[in-house]
Amino acid sequence: MAMIKDLAAVNAELQQQKERVDTVDFKMVTFSLAGKDYGVDIMNVKEIAKADKFTYVPNAASFVRGVYNLRGDIIPIIDLRSFFHIKSERRSDGQENMLILHLDERVYGTIVDKIDKVVAINSATIQPPHPMFGEINNKFISGVVEKQGDLYIILDVVRMFSPKEEEKQKPRTAIQETSADNYYVPPAPTPEQAREKLAAISDTTLGFIRESLAALKRFYVSPLNDEWFRKQFMEWSSTRTDADMQLRHAADADEYLGNFYSPHVGEFWGDAYAAQVKDVLPDLASNNIQVWELGCGKGYETFSFACILKLRYPNGHIKIWANDNDIMAIADAPNMTFDLNKVPEYCRAFMVKGRNGYSFNQAIKDSIVFEYHDVLNNNSLPDLNIILARDIISFFSVENQDRLIADCVEKLKDKGIIILGKNEVLSEDVWTPIGSDLVSAFMLNKS
Repeated sequence: MAMIKDLAAVNAELQQQKERVDTVDFKMVTFSLAGKDYGVDIMNVKEIAKADKFTYVPNAASFVRGVYNLRGDIIPIIDLRSFFHIKSERRSDGQENMLILHLDERVYGTIVDKIDKVVAINSATIQPPHPMFGEINNKFISGVVEKQGDLYIILDVVRMFSPKEEEKQKPRTAIQETSADNYYVPPAPTPEQAREKLAAISDTTLGFIRESLAALKRFYVSPLNDEWFRKQFMEWSSTRTDADMQLRHAADADEYLGNFYSPHVGEFWGDAYAAQVKDVLPDLASNNIQVWELGCGKGYETFSFACILKLRYPNGHIKIWANDNDIMAIADAPNMTFDLNKVPEYCRAFMVKGRNGYSFNQAIKDSIVFEYHDVLNNNSLPDLNIILARDIISFFSVENQDRLIADCVEKLKDKGIIILGKNEVLSEDVWTPIGSDLVSAFMLNKS
């Protein structure tokens, strides 16, 4: 009978442990220093950033790298490796990974080796630091916790950066005290504080996803795609737990980007989509129609667009400068043959039968110049009427996105148009949207 009671007690304890693990009431941003994992309360994290060129402060402590201009706010930069006397080498490229912390009214930049992810846990699983911890003074540690096989040391950044007077008056928290009699129970958050916490969680998680998309797929969030990115985050986060919201692998990033792309990427455009493209093309003053295509790939989309232009401007003298940095695709594109049954209806009038299948007629072939070219390099082109750049600009760094858009402004004639990916938009200072639900097109207004 006693054994049955003991077994019931064990099962009850196991169930309580499971409930503690499954309940999430604490989130931390995790990072590494010298190969070890650390975390800080997400409520103290304002954002993540990369930066260099800190301004040296004479006679400052050895762990103070200097000050930094964060969008108009001058903030101190603390190197946590030096702060904790951890040996490390500064990055050769000068770019440091930083957690920007907000502590009451103060903001600090803290340099770490690598920023990892947001980890959600139950605060009941946090254990107080062991007295023998020596690498970092215990007064700066809130506790330690294990999550999915990884052990994290949770830093109390409020105590780390609080003036001594405040430190003496500040009550210790439950996870800092081993005596239950001295537990500090914080007051319940107000509705405004709860909203701020949700915003902080979202902003920080968004920052991690931005970094992951850039690292895993070279997709860079910018004003060009930020509206889509935020909508996608809302859908993404609504179907996932906090634990699996991060992008850890290329497959995760592919799934996140799944609905970003335009219809028929890398293939012939379907009849319905081609009709929408044709409808957004404006009347042109000249019959000489110059087009630049960025990233033509194997040429399927180029041939699709050439046929649409021939249908929209039957008397036009069309020239498409189709660029890509895939030299094999560029070499093969002009000589491709096709199964007529796999060619959309609007293209078939421009095809001729040959020995090995169907190909486009000479008029279409003569209208296209396939060129091996890196679009970031200077490209001498005539004044353009149309630029085709679907789903390509977002895969350049933000700096290069600005360069490419500026290049488009320079090369396009007044009232010229650019066709982007369906989820890419331009600011309306010099651009007027003229697209449809699937076709993101803009007209340039230079005057």
